[in-house]
Amino acid sequence: MIAQRVFIIAEAGVNHNGSLERALEMVRVAGMSGVDAVKFQTFRAETLVTRDAVKAEYQQKSTGQAETQFQMLKKLELTVDAHRALIACCRDHNVEFLSTPFDLTTIDLLGSLGQTTWKIPSGEITNLPYLRKIGALRQNIILSTGMADLSEIGDAMEVLEAAGTSRPKITILHCNTEYPTPMHDVNLRAMQTIANAFPGVRIGYSDHTAGIEVPVAAVAMGAAVIEKHFTLDKALPGPDHSASLNSDELFNMVRAIRNIESALGDGIKRPSLSEKKNKAVARKSIVAARNIHDGELFTEENLTAKRPGTGISPMQWDELIGQVATRNYKEDEQIDA
Repeated sequence: MIAQRVFIIAEAGVNHNGSLERALEMVRVAGMSGVDAVKFQTFRAETLVTRDAVKAEYQQKSTGQAETQFQMLKKLELTVDAHRALIACCRDHNVEFLSTPFDLTTIDLLGSLGQTTWKIPSGEITNLPYLRKIGALRQNIILSTGMADLSEIGDAMEVLEAAGTSRPKITILHCNTEYPTPMHDVNLRAMQTIANAFPGVRIGYSDHTAGIEVPVAAVAMGAAVIEKHFTLDKALPGPDHSASLNSDELFNMVRAIRNIESALGDGIKRPSLSEKKNKAVARKSIVAARNIHDGELFTEENLTAKRPGTGISPMQWDELIGQVATRNYKEDEQIDA
């Protein structure tokens, strides 16, 4: 089976810091890196979070403790016109526009803008009305599973399927919702556990580690979708910049993933076109270990195997032992068939 092309999502998220110009530049960078899609987040702070909700620990580290989560998110909203501009920019740079909705109204908004692939973030995996509304669209779904156990993933899948979305349209992403994720908490093997638990779905990986090696490893383990945060500048203020890739790192990740895709091949074990020319050079033939006279018996002592492999294969050794030489052989001369 030929390895499928991995769908790579460059997660812009809120790393635009509320600036449309920065968001447009992120689309241009993502397009040049070779990703398949660039993804933003669509929300209104008023319908996403209560006004006194505290920030996550990693958000407090990156943005301070003075403001609430509501105050932080309010500065990161994108207008409807900004969405339209980003969709057009994505089209111009040959990348798919995606955005994660965070409530029922933003599902409607993104649907009205033409979105047909739905990324469900880890935080919404237990939001039944949200899951039901997306499942009823019967379109492609990418489900992140950070902070979830297998039973919670199963519950979400039941809702999506009952609402009308079939398994072949669902991709489940293994994910760890800590920024950055410690290596000892990545648990990539859980991706395969998910695949075994939910046959018929595609699997993938949403990465929050500091480097690029884990998503590349996930591809080698069968991930069909990779999602990774990126930023124009890790030093910018904001909750996710420090745990994101810069533009060079994003380019390197895409290149490494494409290389792994190519290296995975079709799984059939056979000589490749590039190595066939080396077969005769690297393999051996049966040759005379010393001068052999006409009429002499071939023995373990007067025969040996040496390169090149252009004569009788050493796999025919037992067939030659005990036969009579029909001519003289010099040392190192290949034995005739």
